[in-house]
Amino acid sequence: MAEVAVNSVVKSVESAVFAGKYLTFYIGETIYGVALENILEIIGNQEATRVPGIPAFVKGIINLRGRIVPVIDARIKIGAEEIEYDERTCIIVITWNESLVGLIVDRVAEVSDFKNDQIASIPDFSSVNTNKYLSSICKVGERLVLILDCDKFLADDTCGTHATL
Repeated sequence: MAEVAVNSVVKSVESAVFAGKYLTFYIGETIYGVALENILEIIGNQEATRVPGIPAFVKGIINLRGRIVPVIDARIKIGAEEIEYDERTCIIVITWNESLVGLIVDRVAEVSDFKNDQIASIPDFSSVNTNKYLSSICKVGERLVLILDCDKFLADDTCGTHATL
């Protein structure tokens, strides 16, 4: 019982500390952001072990200090052209639904602290599903940062894939 209360307090403190903070990264020239509270760590790109029968955007699995982690190429998942990985390619390890998922991105930018007045909802284009993986858009000067919704992005296909790994 005491452990549950401590865990609850820890989660509350973590939420307060991470509120408004996002890890930004690039896919091509587009900047994306993920809420910092979802990030476990950033690691260099690693060769993933390919698992037969998984979608092309799931590059396979890696062993992260004894934990098997599925790795998704974010570039392929959003429908961008696949490119060769380079020294800037990295894996953002995300905690999601009590599991870990690696997200391969072109390069990590920085941790940004976005204020509520910088964050806008996604425009509604009636014939295009613009918010398939996004939760919002953040305005930073003249730049726009597309904020990924981990639930939408990872639940779309990863759950089924993860369950079969």
